[in-house]
Amino acid sequence: MDNISNAILALSLIIIMFGMGLSLSPKDFVQVFVRPKAILIGLICQLILLPIIGFSLINTFTLSPEIAIGVIIMAACPGGPTSNLITHLANGDTALSVSLTAISSLITLISIPFIINLGLQHVLGEGTVIQLDVLATILQVFVIVILPVALGMFLKAKKPHFALKMEKPVKKASGIFFVLVLVAIIVKERALLFSYLQQAGLVSLALNILTMGVGYLLGYLFHLSLKQRISIAIEGGIQNGTLGISIATILLQNTAYAVTPAVYGIIMFITAGVFIYWSNRALSRQIKN
Repeated sequence: MDNISNAILALSLIIIMFGMGLSLSPKDFVQVFVRPKAILIGLICQLILLPIIGFSLINTFTLSPEIAIGVIIMAACPGGPTSNLITHLANGDTALSVSLTAISSLITLISIPFIINLGLQHVLGEGTVIQLDVLATILQVFVIVILPVALGMFLKAKKPHFALKMEKPVKKASGIFFVLVLVAIIVKERALLFSYLQQAGLVSLALNILTMGVGYLLGYLFHLSLKQRISIAIEGGIQNGTLGISIATILLQNTAYAVTPAVYGIIMFITAGVFIYWSNRALSRQIKN
């Protein structure tokens, strides 16, 4: 991508993170201590099982190096603000979702560079020169993710009414920016789009469904409430596609690596729609019983 595209991409992510900050307050993080079991299970799914599933899938499927690295990028990314919105629409535990997103975003400042470096080494070979600078990645993710969230929270604390008015417009703007990024990727790779869909579609769907399914199953086995299981499933399967695209294009400087995050971003909205429908019906049945 050129400099203008990269600037739009970075601005998109900053707006999304700022929008999430507008919906957060310090009391939301109390959930970490109030619900330690749910938080722990969610973090295990997000930070440990997701990368394991990602590496397992690239060893199972026959993939080009570009698609395989894209899978690893998505497996390294935390759940983004979209997961909070989908959790809300699915009537899950929104406070748990927000807490998991916030905590995993902080932890992945450290984990993202190492997981992706491991993936590059695994896919491209031992002799490959790793292009991802760990310290630079940590710094860029901190600047693009953490600072906008903190600014949003600060604004909400100082100007709660203004923050409430701005929350919806900012969410809409972030959605528009994300669509622009997807369109830019499609235009850039249009000659190979059908081929990439063939290669990345199935593995992206597998990654999405497996991570959602594992999250829900673990919540069930550990006797979490239905709302908590819904949240953990969504946090496990709805990844920050914009961050994945930015890592591929800005940090690794290869638009081909961004194809899997772009395809994953499309697929996860389709599966999320199905899951929202199912979860609302399941909660309705629970209330009736």
